[in-house]
Order: sequence, then C-alpha cells, then structure tokens
Amino acid sequence: MNHITCCSKITWMEHNQLHIGDVKIESPVFLAPMAGVTDYSFRILCKEQGAGVVYSEFVSAHGIIRENVKTLNMIRFGASERPIGIQIFGDNPEVMAAAAQYVVEKFDPDILDINYGCPVPKVTRKGAGSAALRNLDLMEEITAAVVTAIPGTPVTVKMRAGWDSKSIVIPEAGVRLEKTGVKAITLHPRTTKQTYRKQADWSLIKLLKESVSIPVIGNGDVIQPRDALRMFAETGCDAVMIGRAALGNPWFFRDVMALLKGQPLPPPPSLRGKISACQRQRHLELLIESHGEKTGINLMRKHFGWYLKGFPGAASIRKRLVTAVNLDAIKEELDSLKHGNVISVGA
Repeated sequence: MNHITCCSKITWMEHNQLHIGDVKIESPVFLAPMAGVTDYSFRILCKEQGAGVVYSEFVSAHGIIRENVKTLNMIRFGASERPIGIQIFGDNPEVMAAAAQYVVEKFDPDILDINYGCPVPKVTRKGAGSAALRNLDLMEEITAAVVTAIPGTPVTVKMRAGWDSKSIVIPEAGVRLEKTGVKAITLHPRTTKQTYRKQADWSLIKLLKESVSIPVIGNGDVIQPRDALRMFAETGCDAVMIGRAALGNPWFFRDVMALLKGQPLPPPPSLRGKISACQRQRHLELLIESHGEKTGINLMRKHFGWYLKGFPGAASIRKRLVTAVNLDAIKEELDSLKHGNVISVGA
C-alpha cells in the first residue's frame, strides 16, 4: 500500500484498489460494528455518506443456532447496504462454524467477521470476544472451523492487541490467522484491560501490516477526518475503520473520502441538516420502519444525544426529545427546533 500524507498529491483513490477475498471495496473507510448502534438505520446513513463496508452489531453464535428471533433480526440487511459484514462471537469452534454456515445460507452477507475484540466482561467471562487472545490455539481452532464451514464467503477478524500489556499477541496472532485462511484483519491496538483508555498504539497496526500479506484495517483514535490520513501514512494499513467518531456524525465518511480524493473538506453539516438526519425519512423513520414505533423511538433517544450538541440550548433540547412521550411529541419538538431561532446557529 502506498503511504498517504495529508499533503500528498497522489491520492489513495488513484493508486489503490482494495479487495477482501473476491469482494471489491470502493472506499477504504469502514463503519465499525458497535453494539446497540450499527443497526439497519445507522448503516444506511453511513453507507450513503461513503462507508465502503458496514458491519452489523456483533451477534452471538449460540443465539444464531438457537434461531433466537431478536438475534436473527440484528443480522437482516438490505441490498443497498452491500458490501456488508456480519460479525459473530463465541467460544466454541463447532458452534461458531454452525452459526457461520447458518448466516451465510440464510442471509448471504459479503463478509463474515469474527469478534476477537470485545472487552466487555459479560462477553469475555464466557471466553468470547477478546478473551480468545489469551488462548491463541483456541482462537486458531475457532477461526479455522469458521473458514472451513463457509468456503465461498471471505472470513475476517476484528481483534485487540492482547489481553494486557504483558501479553501483546501481535504479530503472532496475525500470522496464525492468515494461515487459517482469513482474508483481512482489523486491529484495535489497545488491550482488553485498557478498554478505551489511554492512546491506541498505532505502531502495532504497522507491525501487523508488515507481518502479513492480507489486508489490514486500522481502528482506534480516528477522531477527526485527517486522523484517517495520518493512520494510513503512519501504519501502511489498507483501510480505516470508524467507530465512535461516527456517532451522530455519519458525514465523517464523506469527509474522509474527500480528503482521500485530494479534495477540500466539505462544510460541516448545519443544525438543520442534523435535524433532517434525525427526522423525516432518515434516522428516526428508518428506525421505526425496522423496529416498530415504540422500539424505534426508544432506540433513537441515544442518537439525539449524539446528533444535537454544540449549540446554545442543546442540553435542554436533548432533554425534551429524550423525555418526549410519543412520536407526535418528538416530531413537534424537531419541527420547532428546525424552524426556530436556534437554527441560525451553524445553519
């Protein structure tokens, strides 16, 4: 991969074409799988703004093979979301293989991703997520079982650097994963014990990239669009995965893509634009479409907190939206905000 600098005259788009297995990727800026966030509605918005690959929330392999309705609903996606990756987690090779086979046969995603990165105790206590990094033999066994079970679908992995600072598994884990047939690896270069504290060690992304021949996707501490270019330049990674920076800001993908094409950053979205993303035929209505009115409204409440900030009176407006009793009250509040004097701020 050619390195990119913020001032480069040669853009990524002119000199690189990324493939994960046989899947052609048009944009090297991916939406990270985030529990409770990356459902159909949010994936659609990010895809429209230029995300090259979007991922489902991580789903339990046990839930899949039990055909749990809630679990299976988290996997469903539309054709406009392609290429899409479905991410699964579990601690048993046979169960993971069976779940992967079920997902491919029933839903046909472009990519099947294995979660070796989740640091949440309720997941790691069961030996799943980033707990796999404590036993690379089991991690390799799980991965090989999944790859064998779905030979026609590229398998990728999202992982952390290790369990703690004394057990960094890069690059050994990367080399072993590549040998199993994995087609790409996403690295969040923090340990499980760090969770999201301290700075992500991008040098580990570079070390992984130098150790394997498959694509490496960098993740962690890409907070501003130019951070993505810096990650490309400093690590040589093939793509960048965006997580928290996209919360309330699906335009982040548009901005990174503009920089990668050598174009100036677009103007930031106005408050009016953010409100439109929240309401009519956008985020709120997509949530209602996919989850029903009651659940869709409840899911939207946290998104209001991410979208509507950084202007006078934002806190009180968010409070009114979060406590609104029904859809009519929410729409009335949004319409009032959209046509009120506060719109002049950043409009």
